[in-house]
Amino acid sequence: MVSIIMGSTSDLPVLRKAADFLEQMQVPFEMNALSAHRTPRAVEEFATGAAARGVRVIIAAAGMAAALPGVIAALTPLPVIGVPIDSTLQGQDALLSIVMMPPGIPVATVGINAGLNAAVLAVRILALSDPDLAARYADWCAGLSRKIEKANEELRGIEGYQFMVKA
Repeated sequence: MVSIIMGSTSDLPVLRKAADFLEQMQVPFEMNALSAHRTPRAVEEFATGAAARGVRVIIAAAGMAAALPGVIAALTPLPVIGVPIDSTLQGQDALLSIVMMPPGIPVATVGINAGLNAAVLAVRILALSDPDLAARYADWCAGLSRKIEKANEELRGIEGYQFMVKA
């Protein structure tokens, strides 16, 4: 259902977070390395054939020139989520390359090195038509709330700190 594409295997640590979340949500995915500059024919073949292979959302990560997400978006009608990678200029170059797409070629873009958020967005998209996935995602979100509630309880237990309570 989700294809995770990286411009280089050096992007794997960022995208591992995406893969781990998709596994947790029981969403089938594939992972490949493709380069818009070094393997353009393979990128074209991948992007034009993705929907026919059952892919529903593409997560594409790239650093530096970061052309990969935009090239894929130009070749497929599927939603593409771009992940800028911090490889140079603290990832700002990749962020701008991915987010500044021309009209008609959208790439949803998450933060620099935000592989997890890319997978969360992919799950949100897929959950629109999958009630079981929507339920698993809702449970995960509830877990986020519980973490914050627990953190607040722990803060209240720190001696010497006073917290304002709104009435």
